[in-house]
Amino acid sequence: MNTLTPDGWLLHCDRCQKASRITGKKFGLTIHIQEPKSPWEVVHRDCVTALPPTGDKSYNSSLLIVDRYSKTPIFLPCHKDDTAMDTAPLLWSRVISHTVLFKNSISDIDPKLKSAIWTNLNRFFGTKLSFSTAYNPQSDGPAQGIIKTLEDMIKRLCAHGLEFKDSDGFTHDR
Repeated sequence: MNTLTPDGWLLHCDRCQKASRITGKKFGLTIHIQEPKSPWEVVHRDCVTALPPTGDKSYNSSLLIVDRYSKTPIFLPCHKDDTAMDTAPLLWSRVISHTVLFKNSISDIDPKLKSAIWTNLNRFFGTKLSFSTAYNPQSDGPAQGIIKTLEDMIKRLCAHGLEFKDSDGFTHDR
């Protein structure tokens, strides 16, 4: 008979230990960003790289879009070396065409998200671009928390042989 508590079981599960992360320093307080009044008004965008290559197209990255109002994340499979020309149509066809044009988009200074293409597209659509420094949870905390969840999910799913396939993106309920 197994008498381990759930915490004890997790400590003895080899797969759980390999997928768990060391949390390190605690994050500071997040900088106040005006709260949106409706869904998809303010979004956080980020690129998640260094994922294990998977699927027919060997995706190794994900474009993450997080709605600040509902905290709904959308993960779009892509490649680490994709350019802004590759990610802009992906965002348009799989997110914006199903939601609304964003009023404010917060992202780090990733070249894919800060290029002239993004700047001009957002100026044309009237979206304000706000930038933070990379790995700065004070300004893009919602995205960073979800990135950790995504990385943990993918590690665990890949351990069971599941793949990150081409799709319309997927969401995850928190």
